[in-house]
Amino acid sequence: MRQLVVLYDAQCGLCRRFKEWLAAQAPARNGQGGVVRLGFVAAGSTEARQLYPGLDHAATLREVTVVADDGAVYVGDRAWIVCLWATREHRATAVRLASPAMRPVARAMVQAAAGLRSWNREGDRGDYADGCDGQCDRQG
Repeated sequence: MRQLVVLYDAQCGLCRRFKEWLAAQAPARNGQGGVVRLGFVAAGSTEARQLYPGLDHAATLREVTVVADDGAVYVGDRAWIVCLWATREHRATAVRLASPAMRPVARAMVQAAAGLRSWNREGDRGDYADGCDGQCDRQG
C-alpha cells in the first residue's frame, strides 16, 4: 500500500481539524521501500464521486472513509486505525487498537468523536474544533 485517500466532511470543523492534524504527521514506511502517502478529498464532493463512483457517498458524509490504492475501503473505526497506521509516530498505537482486545476501545473512541461531531455541527450550536482554545493540543 502506497497511498490512502481520506474522505472527510469538509463542513465539519472536527473533521477538518483531524485532516489537518493527520496531514502534518510524518508518514510511516510502507514495507516496499517507500512511505504511505495520504491524500484528502471532501466527502460527497464532485471529485469524490468521480474518483470513487462505487461508494455510497451519503455514507461517507456520516462516517470517515478511507480508500487505499489497492482498492480496499475502510470505514468508521477501521478508517481511523488505518489513518494512524499510516503515520510513523502512531503506527504502534494503530496496531494495538486493531487487536481483538482493543477494537471495542477504538469503536468507543470513534463513537465519541461522532457524538461530538453531530452535537457541534456548523449551523447548530457552533463548531467545537473551530472554537477550541487549543488546550486539548497541549495535554496529549
